[in-house]
Amino acid sequence: MSVAVPAPAYKILADDLRARITSGLLRPGDRLPTEPQLCQSCGVSRSTVREALRLLASQNLIVTTRGVAGGSFVAHPSPAQLSDTLATGLELMLASAVVTIGELLEVRRMLDVPVAGLAAQRRTDEHLRVLHENLLDPETAVVDALIAANQFFHLALADASGNRLFAVLTRPLYVLSNRALGEAVDRRVWHHLDDDHRQILAAIEARDVDVAEAAAACHIDRMRRVVEDLDPQRLNDEVSASGGA
Repeated sequence: MSVAVPAPAYKILADDLRARITSGLLRPGDRLPTEPQLCQSCGVSRSTVREALRLLASQNLIVTTRGVAGGSFVAHPSPAQLSDTLATGLELMLASAVVTIGELLEVRRMLDVPVAGLAAQRRTDEHLRVLHENLLDPETAVVDALIAANQFFHLALADASGNRLFAVLTRPLYVLSNRALGEAVDRRVWHHLDDDHRQILAAIEARDVDVAEAAAACHIDRMRRVVEDLDPQRLNDEVSASGGA
C-alpha cells in the first residue's frame, strides 16, 4: 500500500493564500501579511514563506514591490494574462500530442457558434469596422498576413459578442489553430475561409442571428475537414515550427 507524501510546507502555505485570494477574502490590491507575520502565524521559516510567495507570483496571483511602501499585493485580474496562461498549457498539450488540432477545433465550434450569434445581436458600428479591416484578399496577401487577419477577425468577433469571458477563453484557441494551419494549407483553402468570413460578417451586419450561427458552424466544419485531409506528419511539423502551436 502506497503512503501519501505530505505536501511541502511552502505549497501548503501557497494553497492557503490562494484560497483566500480566489474566495475574495483578499481582494485585488490588498496587501498580504509581511514575511515575519506569515512566519509567526503559520509557524514556518522565512525561506518557506518566500518560496510560497514566489509560487503565487509565478501564477500571476500576487505582485511584489520593494521600498518603504512595498510588499506583496493581490494582483488585479488580467484577461490577457489568463489567455496567455491557457495558450501556454494548450501549446504543451498539442506539442506532446495530449490533444489534437481536430479536438481543438471541436471546442472552437462549441464556442464560435454562440459567439457569432451574440455578435449579430450586440455588434456596434465600431465592431463592424474592425471586422471589415481584417478581410484580406487571399489571392494577393502573403500567408503571414492571412494568418494574422484570420486570428484578428475571430478576436473581433469575440469582442463583438459583448461577453468578456468569451474573449478570454477563445483567444488561445484562435491563435493556436490559425498558426498551426497557416502554412499547412494551400491558397484554395484560404479563398474558402475568406468566403466564410464574409458570409459571417454579412449576417452580423444584418443582425441575422440564425444565419450568423450557421455560417460560423460551416466555417469550423470546413477547417476540421481541412485538418482531416492533411498529412498528420506535415501538420505536426507545422505545429512544431510555429512554436508548439
